[in-house]
Amino acid sequence: MRFDKMILGSRSPRRRELLSQIVLEAAIEVLPPLDSEEAGFDQLHDLESIRKRLIAICTTKNHDVFQQINARENVTGPILTADTIVVVEREPSGFVVLGQPPAGPEWKQTVRNWFLDDYAGKTHRVLTGLCLRTEDQLTTEISETLVTFHERDAVHRHLDWYLSTQESVGKAGGYAIQGGGSIFVQRIEGSLSNVVGLPLEILVRLLH
Repeated sequence: MRFDKMILGSRSPRRRELLSQIVLEAAIEVLPPLDSEEAGFDQLHDLESIRKRLIAICTTKNHDVFQQINARENVTGPILTADTIVVVEREPSGFVVLGQPPAGPEWKQTVRNWFLDDYAGKTHRVLTGLCLRTEDQLTTEISETLVTFHERDAVHRHLDWYLSTQESVGKAGGYAIQGGGSIFVQRIEGSLSNVVGLPLEILVRLLH
């Protein structure tokens, strides 16, 4: 797709790489939100509330970028913001959003627990919220993909190796499906690019 300029409001190199598959690289300008603080999901345990919060986060990011654009001259084009989360179901608390692993040395144990308790032999959800601002409207949408991991023994067999790669660091849910994390995945139902961080199928439709 051809645009003179498209603004990507994200620090994620994976999103930029995905976007460049459908928009010319030269047309993409990365302009992350100035405010890095986001509303959390800690107190939300039902899918409807989680989805609403996800859209609110994407919309807030888009408004932040739009305000930055307004301070400049002669800059036009769609503004895209997105946020990807991993949602697991736990008893008895209900649905829980897994963010990025903690920054300290405890990240390995946190990711180990996620893999063995929340992922192994189970299906979890990956949700990406999109917010696209054009000249005449603001559109939001959520893409949902179901990801099923192999059984616990198969996950446990390769987990120490995977943690040693440190690929989990900085990844929502502690794994990268486009990297070594793919060896744990048994089945995907829905958009693969959504799990990476940007559902291209939905974005193509919105841009048209």
